[in-house]
Amino acid sequence: MATQCKYCPLNRKDAFIDLSPEEVEFMQKFKVGELVIDPGTPILMQGSNAPQLFTALSGMGIRERHLKDGSKQVINFVFPGDFIGLQAGLLGEMGHSVEARTQMRLCVFNRSEFWNFFKGHPERAFDITWLGAMEENFLGESIATLGQRSAIQAVAWTMVKIFQRGAALGMVQNNTIALPYTQRDVADALGLSLVHTNKTLGKLKERQLASWSDRVLQINDLEKLAMIAMTDLRPLPKRPLI
Repeated sequence: MATQCKYCPLNRKDAFIDLSPEEVEFMQKFKVGELVIDPGTPILMQGSNAPQLFTALSGMGIRERHLKDGSKQVINFVFPGDFIGLQAGLLGEMGHSVEARTQMRLCVFNRSEFWNFFKGHPERAFDITWLGAMEENFLGESIATLGQRSAIQAVAWTMVKIFQRGAALGMVQNNTIALPYTQRDVADALGLSLVHTNKTLGKLKERQLASWSDRVLQINDLEKLAMIAMTDLRPLPKRPLI
């Protein structure tokens, strides 16, 4: 059975702004159902004109941009609470693909109601604008990482950002977080070879700062890792939940 918005488990997470009863009621009207998909299943395909938008209620995925020669660029990782399909909703088609890496439960919204969403509830429309701005900000930092951070700085930056997001969602236990992502995913995200990524992870492990193996990320010293990454540890801003 579909989860009613007023009982949404994400509403209790530190990562998200509290919704008013009126906003919860509005989202319930906008939501048309739920979809459960298996690991490895495409959610949205690059170039597609999907009729639906989604919020990840549970599970994790990955966003990738595919090139004509078969190579790909990992754009970012999908966490619970992420809004999926905004590009297609506004531009008519997806500029990247989204794939599930674990079993995922998705809240489903009809794209045809998107204009009514903006027109009938401007506060919620502003929330989507905020999410778009945050995505742009993150992509800017990602580009700076690709162009200016060394390999060890880039890997450390990735670890810090993933750890912070996981902590806000209550996914961190005893300084560890289970992740469905591989070292190949990290390498593809950072434009590094798999060998270079593996060696860089080994250096951080030798320093007893962090390790990423068997799809478990463990952070032993977040402050020192952030110093290497040339980033700060300011709390992540609370996100609106769509």
